[in-house]
Amino acid sequence: MNIYLMRHASAGNRRSNPVLDLRRPLDKQGKHDCLLLGNTLTSMNVSFDLIVSSPLKRCLQTASLVGTETGYEQKILLSDALGPSATFTQFEKLLVECSLYDSLLMVGHSPNLVEFLGRLMQPAQDTRASRPPASLRMRKGTIARLSMDRNGAMLQWMLDPRVVRTLYASSTTKSRLKISRK
Repeated sequence: MNIYLMRHASAGNRRSNPVLDLRRPLDKQGKHDCLLLGNTLTSMNVSFDLIVSSPLKRCLQTASLVGTETGYEQKILLSDALGPSATFTQFEKLLVECSLYDSLLMVGHSPNLVEFLGRLMQPAQDTRASRPPASLRMRKGTIARLSMDRNGAMLQWMLDPRVVRTLYASSTTKSRLKISRK
């Protein structure tokens, strides 16, 4: 099973009113990053059997834009197990429910999504131990690919939106360097 964990893209500054913050949409940069990431994933032949998102607007928009760019046509499943206050137990239950799918995109929030990623990468016998999970940094719009089997998950790669923007910019310019032969 391939699991793609993605932190929602840029959505501007947090609102002081928690009710308004729940409905905070992606900003212009966040939408642009989602489209570039979707395009990059398509060029890498990545597709998803199921997309699951936190119910918050910024996550749903991220999932929708990336899904559309990669050719995903089914309905996006909303789950509180990816919400800002979700626990690892809720996340594990969601993984079990989605275990029939080969390629799964899950869009959520920091810091819990980062914690889930770190805990998934621990060996199976250490998951419940007092040892802290692996420490990783996921900027807004970052996606991580994990391959998961009975022994746990292994991180295959992570794409940061800054890397995707750089790759896209370098691939759309002329590949030949301008060199003077004088």
